[in-house]
Amino acid sequence: MNFNKAFNTIIGKCLTLRLIETYQGDDKIIPFYYYDIYLNQIDKPIGKISIRIGHNQHSYYNGNIGYEVDEPYRGHGYAAQAVKMVLDVARFHQMSELIIACSEDNFPSRRVIEKLKATHLETLVPPPSYVFYYEGMKAQSVYRLDL
Repeated sequence: MNFNKAFNTIIGKCLTLRLIETYQGDDKIIPFYYYDIYLNQIDKPIGKISIRIGHNQHSYYNGNIGYEVDEPYRGHGYAAQAVKMVLDVARFHQMSELIIACSEDNFPSRRVIEKLKATHLETLVPPPSYVFYYEGMKAQSVYRLDL
């Protein structure tokens, strides 16, 4: 896969995403860009976001987007803003939709996904063949975000 260096730093209105790493992918994990999230006025990361390029069985349960915001910075809409900032990365790689998944009991993450106007597809426990499966894994709420 060809990673676009134009996406090494993505600058938004109040956030900046700085690339930490890229991964070419393998037979289970699809290629991804992985970023630190910065508030523009603070020079330390406040969270992380990844955009996974492509689709396979595993990405359905894990999603194309993963994000986390450090606790002191939660509740300000930064996760949703960061997701919107990586949508051009997906579009560059000719993706027309993204899957976003979270544990069904992760209400803050579900609110972020719903704020993005993603469509709920289903809630299910991934099968044991899922690369990140573990015994007792919680059900995942799976959403589709059309680009």
